This record gives sequence, C-alpha cells and structure tokens, in this order.
Amino acid sequence: MREVRVEDVTETVCGLCIEANTRLPEGHLRALREGLEREESPLGREVIERLLENAEVAREECIAFCQDTGYAVFFVEVGTEVRFVGGELAEAIDEGVRRGYEEGYLRKSIVRSPIERTNTGDNTPAIVYYDLVPGDGLKLTMLVKGAGCDNMSALRMLTPAEGLPEMKKFIVETIERAGPNASPPLTVGVGMGGPFEKAAQLAKKALTRPSGEPNPDPELATLEEELLAEINATGIGPAGYGGRVTALAVHVESFPTHIAAFPVAVNLDCHSHRTASAEL
Repeated sequence: MREVRVEDVTETVCGLCIEANTRLPEGHLRALREGLEREESPLGREVIERLLENAEVAREECIAFCQDTGYAVFFVEVGTEVRFVGGELAEAIDEGVRRGYEEGYLRKSIVRSPIERTNTGDNTPAIVYYDLVPGDGLKLTMLVKGAGCDNMSALRMLTPAEGLPEMKKFIVETIERAGPNASPPLTVGVGMGGPFEKAAQLAKKALTRPSGEPNPDPELATLEEELLAEINATGIGPAGYGGRVTALAVHVESFPTHIAAFPVAVNLDCHSHRTASAEL
C-alpha cells in the first residue's frame, strides 16, 4: 500500500489551477494554428490570430487567458493501492483550488446555489469525479469550464430507433443554437450511453482528451470526423463572424446503455480550452 500525503495533493491542485488558466495545452495551440491555415474568412482569421496572441501573453505574463476562470472540474484516477494520510482527499482538492485561485489572481465564480447567489469567495467547491483504477498511482486532470460554453450544452434521451441520424442532427442543432454564445472555435465533447447522468459526465470527460486526438475505436473516430465536418459546414465560424472553423475538434465517448435507451449529451468548450494534468 502506497501512502500519499494530502498536502502534496493540495500543492499539485494549486499548481494545476494556475497552469490550466494561464498556459493553453500545446495540442490546442496546434489546433488553433491549423484552424488559422484553413480559415478563409478575414474576420475569422483575425479572431484566431488574436487568440494565439492572447495565449502567448497569458503564458509569458502568467495571467489568465480568459476572465471567466470557471468551474474547477477534476477527473481523479485513484489507484486501489493508495492510502491518503494527513487528511481527506476531497478537502485537499478544495484547499488546492482555494490556494490556486488566490495565488494565481483568478476570478472566483462559484455561488452557493442557483437561488442563493452569494459567492463562496474561493471558487470552491471543486467539481470532482473519481475513478478507481488498479495499482498505486494517482492522476489528477483539471478542466477549467466557463459558463458561457457550458450554458450552451445539452442532453437528449433519444430512442434506439432514432439512432445515429438523429444523434448527429441533435449535435449540429446544439451548435447552431449556441451560435456565437459558446465562443467558437469550439472543442465539442459528446457522451453517449449509460443512463441520463452518465452521458453528461462522458461528454465533459471527453473534453480532457488532447485536442483532436481520435478515439481509439475506429468507428467512433470516423464519427468524430463526420461530426466535425458537419459542424464546420454550418458556417458559424470563429466568434460567430462566419467562416469554416466553427469547431477545432470533436471528441466522442461511449458507454454501455439500456436496450430501450440512446442518451446523448453535448458539452461545448469555447476557444479557451483549458486543461492540465499531473501524476503523483
């Protein structure tokens, strides 16, 4: 049994909060550069150029890439042979978020409830999803999730008879309905299967995959390519100004489901696609 100090978790989370908000992943920067090469609209090209410039300044000055520093979402893989010492894991993650958002001068955006709108003052509680995995490792992956794109996300319970054609239609209609409000060019997470809540979780987790990395399942990888082409054919373009690059990537994740169900969730991530991970 391997022991992990919760203080080490807190320090790691603190660092991830700052890194994710100030340093866009290299895969996403590469996707933006490739998008700039494909984009024909002058306004669309200017938007992408400004995004790349902003990313460089954020990285060099260690300041937030976007003023909406969002929900602090964590996907945590915990080895079954790990034991935490010195406190509780959930509390350690929240403390790391408190420190990271304070030390990184990041905006605190979380309120106590949808009705009681008092700010919690430290961007906690973090949103944490745990997976037990074999071994003695611990991996934390952070996704910074702004409200603009999250508000434009959607979930639909299709029937098996509606199948893939209706699924594709629903996904494209979700992007069309979002228009400029989700701040394209987008990264699109799609979750299908499971019961209601699993599809939504899959869609969000799909966003943590390196930008444009295809699903290892060839059938799902083909589906990702088809969806990306259909989304970019909408002509919404960067920031909604029109153009060929409405989305940079589509990531699809699948899970077993009920014989009578075909749940599909679409979780949109804006041009500020911010994720980081660390292993302890």
